Amino acid sequence: MSGGRTNEGGGAVSAALPDGYRVPVHRSLSDPILLGGAPRGLAIAIGTLAAALGIGLQLFVPGLLIWALGHGAAVRATKRDPDFVPVATRHLKHKAYLSC
Repeated sequence: MSGGRTNEGGGAVSAALPDGYRVPVHRSLSDPILLGGAPRGLAIAIGTLAAALGIGLQLFVPGLLIWALGHGAAVRATKRDPDFVPVATRHLKHKAYLSC
């Protein structure tokens, strides 16, 4: 490129920056916190429900089924949209003003 301009970082064209001006941003600051591929809070809630059924009520098979199906659904939804939990909670908070 001409004129001392570079095309770095996200496709934005910026002027040449002095040495030491840029700081690397690690992926861990922007990636969602996952537990086994599902959002952390949701995975803990599913595991707690499954443990309550399996251990507390001694319904071991239904507890394992709820854990496997719930965690699998959460992992699949996370692969499709990593922010599905905040979007779903925001959706539930809003009232349906234009419902038919």
